[in-house]
Amino acid sequence: MIRILAVFLTLMALSLPAQAERILVFAAASLAGPLDAAAAAFEDETGHDIVISYAGSSALARQIEAGAPADVFLSANQGWMDHLAALGHIRNDTRRDLWSNSLVLVSHGAGEDIALTPELDLPGLLAGGRLAVALTEAVPAGVYAREALASLGQWDAVRDSLAEADNVRAALALVATGAAQWGIVYATDAAAEPQVHLRGTFPEGSHSPITYPGALIAFARPEAQDFLTFLATPPAQEIFAAAGFGAVPTP
Repeated sequence: MIRILAVFLTLMALSLPAQAERILVFAAASLAGPLDAAAAAFEDETGHDIVISYAGSSALARQIEAGAPADVFLSANQGWMDHLAALGHIRNDTRRDLWSNSLVLVSHGAGEDIALTPELDLPGLLAGGRLAVALTEAVPAGVYAREALASLGQWDAVRDSLAEADNVRAALALVATGAAQWGIVYATDAAAEPQVHLRGTFPEGSHSPITYPGALIAFARPEAQDFLTFLATPPAQEIFAAAGFGAVPTP
């Protein structure tokens, strides 16, 4: 009788649907939009719940370092992923580059294209106003902006005119609302916000390559690997390509 009951319970367990899991993703603010769409597609396919926390990559990395229970980290640069890897907070075997981006100059008002060269009179362009950027000492978009400005010989001329924000979407919002007339953001941010105007693209060689690595946190639940893998599949990549993100060559 006990054996029959055990078999019955086993068969009942096998017939039950797999329990949906909640996967917590810490993601760079610039991924908002296409990542939401990709997460929704994954949820429809698997039944798992994806919860996304957006912020600057630096703030997210520090939260993970402090013990935040994230499963997946999607960074806007390699530096913060390297930082967590050195501390043993990510699973290096799961790390992969997923997307690329460009750095652009945007304005609140419409105007002609601007050549971003050392000859540009950027202080004159600002005309006493502010240049919105993400935090130039920590947030990837701000770090790229500082590199680009320094490469073009513009950093010292405008560093006192910066309006620094916690993340790139906050910098974008300053330009969209007119709180700052100019800003430096990613090309995908400019495309996503109708209240800003793309005025110029910084040369690729003026800053480090903009790539987005993803990895599992050290104690991530098993289902998180499925989501990270899904982000590299053609359906997910198409979502990001439609939003203006570039592909990253497979090594």
